[in-house]
Amino acid sequence: MFVLVLDVELHIPAARSLKAKRAVVKSLVETSRQRFQVAAAEVGYQDLWQRSQIGFAAVAGSAKHVVEVIDEVERFVWSNPESEVIRCERRWMDDET
Repeated sequence: MFVLVLDVELHIPAARSLKAKRAVVKSLVETSRQRFQVAAAEVGYQDLWQRSQIGFAAVAGSAKHVVEVIDEVERFVWSNPESEVIRCERRWMDDET
């Protein structure tokens, strides 16, 4: 089993309230779940208007497939016109993590 995590920090410049920010985050999270079959959640900066941290995780039987899925998720996040990527980091999960 292979598990790859994508940790993304975003700036959402047009958000003037938590409600506006959450609409952008919810769209990213829900679309990723449905389109790419990954686990996704906002994992940081929930109380800031223009900043968010979203975690994505993909699980598969082959490393190649997991990388392909996370590549697609990352392209999707970068293509979102309502947010700017501040940081994007990948890490493999193993039995010791």
